[in-house]
Amino acid sequence: MSTKRPPISPQAVLLVGILAASTASILIRFAQEEAPSIVIATYRLVFAAVILAPFALITRKKELLGLERRTVLFGLLSGTFLALHFATWITSLEYTSVTSSVVLVSTTPLWVAILAPFTIKEPITRLMTIGMLLALAGGIVIGFSDACSISAAGIDCPGRVEFLKTGALAGDLLALIGAIMAACYLLVGRQLRHRLSNTSYIFLVYSMAGIVLTLITLISGNQLLGYPARTYIWFLLLAIIPQLIGHSAFNWALGYLSAGYVSISLLGEPIGSSILAFLILDETPTLINIFGAILILAGIYIAARGERVQKPEAFNPQKARPD
Repeated sequence: MSTKRPPISPQAVLLVGILAASTASILIRFAQEEAPSIVIATYRLVFAAVILAPFALITRKKELLGLERRTVLFGLLSGTFLALHFATWITSLEYTSVTSSVVLVSTTPLWVAILAPFTIKEPITRLMTIGMLLALAGGIVIGFSDACSISAAGIDCPGRVEFLKTGALAGDLLALIGAIMAACYLLVGRQLRHRLSNTSYIFLVYSMAGIVLTLITLISGNQLLGYPARTYIWFLLLAIIPQLIGHSAFNWALGYLSAGYVSISLLGEPIGSSILAFLILDETPTLINIFGAILILAGIYIAARGERVQKPEAFNPQKARPD
């Protein structure tokens, strides 16, 4: 990561990214009324790449034309992980609740922590580990909140058979797979961001992901055209708000902060999604939701302290590209 002072606070950029990303599940639910999940994922990435193309090709033409074969292959790998992340996570929203899906996909830090020491040789500090575990505990609490309720008699949860009949397990597993794919995407992206500017990086990866998702959509027999106009508006909003604003903010932050810290910060998304669900879908959070949210916020705070304690390597302008 770069030790050069960034033009804006990386933490502030992460906050904007979390707020933007929190709109995704709401927009996806609206789009799922007319379109299959894989089509939604495809248009999200394709629209994002198309919108970004003029800016990227004008400002970073020389860099993009000079990409090495190895960099392009890494971009394809990163884009594939991103495509699989969206394909599985968006599909999970068909089977389980917004809160459970978003919380489970936010277990990304756990997989980053497990894989980072073996893949990118990036250690996780003790405080970051504590913060991650605390935040994940909050995620588990929120994940069970849809199935369980609190009353004067105590906590009431359905039996295993009843739970399996709801189909929520399939959705939960898809969201969990989405989390693993997101972790792989972050880890590969951490390497690419050392070599590329943020603009070139996100254009390369979003384009690759869009191509992969388009192929999956066509092979699966789903149509890309013929949906109501409002559905394409949802696609466009998904590309602009959570993708170009949200995920691009995360990618920019990767130039200054560790993959572990960025992924842990994403645990703020379930809180943002719950607030939006309350305001837009009239879904009132339960006491369990609130308790889980408190745990997640505490975990993010502790992880942030761990990031400040960690001493980054000396700045190499050829290795870290902030823009």
